[in-house]
Amino acid sequence: MLCPSRAATVTHCASSVCANVLASSRPWPKENAMPTPQPLGARKSRLPAAPPRPAPVVDYPDLDVEPMTPAHWKAMLEGGQLLLGRYADREDVCVGGEMTMYYQENDNRKHVSPGLFVAFGPSRDRERRVWKVWEEGKLADFVLEVASKGTHRRDLTEKHALYENLGVAEYWQYDPTGDYLPPRLLGHRLNHAGAYEPVPMERRPDGTRRGESKVLSLHLCLDDEGCLRLYDPATGKFLATNEEKDDLLAEKDGLLAEERRARQAAQAEIEELKRRLARQ
Repeated sequence: MLCPSRAATVTHCASSVCANVLASSRPWPKENAMPTPQPLGARKSRLPAAPPRPAPVVDYPDLDVEPMTPAHWKAMLEGGQLLLGRYADREDVCVGGEMTMYYQENDNRKHVSPGLFVAFGPSRDRERRVWKVWEEGKLADFVLEVASKGTHRRDLTEKHALYENLGVAEYWQYDPTGDYLPPRLLGHRLNHAGAYEPVPMERRPDGTRRGESKVLSLHLCLDDEGCLRLYDPATGKFLATNEEKDDLLAEKDGLLAEERRARQAAQAEIEELKRRLARQ
């Protein structure tokens, strides 16, 4: 049982609580209103903007070349040496072979590796691991492919069309064994319409079969043994191979040695004649 004084106190407290509850149920004044939370999507992002994506980096690898037979390698090596020697004093002539040549930028699937090529204009002394047509300005002016079992069909069809489309002025094919090409030496030259036409071939009285390369100002010839030779009509001579140059040097050294021995013998005779005259 509560005493009157405590009852009055409880009644007063209950009245205060009711008053507070009623006051809290009334709407807040606008100036004291609680701020309405904004949805997440309406908030301004504080994250930094993503940087622009860089262009993809395309690698242009130096691809491995197919294995060569001794006859194939000999033809490539001798042809390259002859042309390197011919243009040794020209820095604007690039002679190369079996180099991976890319002809479409940003696509490393578009490539070809000519057996032997000559390009007029690109620097000879520039260091390059692969050839990029968009940097060099061209693919080549002259290409020679040496036929082999694994390549001759592609040389006759796919590469023929490719070199024509890429503007290679002359495309030649040589079969060192005679097993794959009906004529062992074939030449094609671009006409004014940009299409390949066969280079006329003739058989000379010396037994050689030859055709003119207007790009190189040389005749490509097959001798009676089927070997490829390069003939210079300006000098009337074949370009000498390294082996022939060695033979010429050896012959020259032999002639010089013979002349030296002849001079020494003549000098000895003169000295002997002087001694005889001195004894008289």
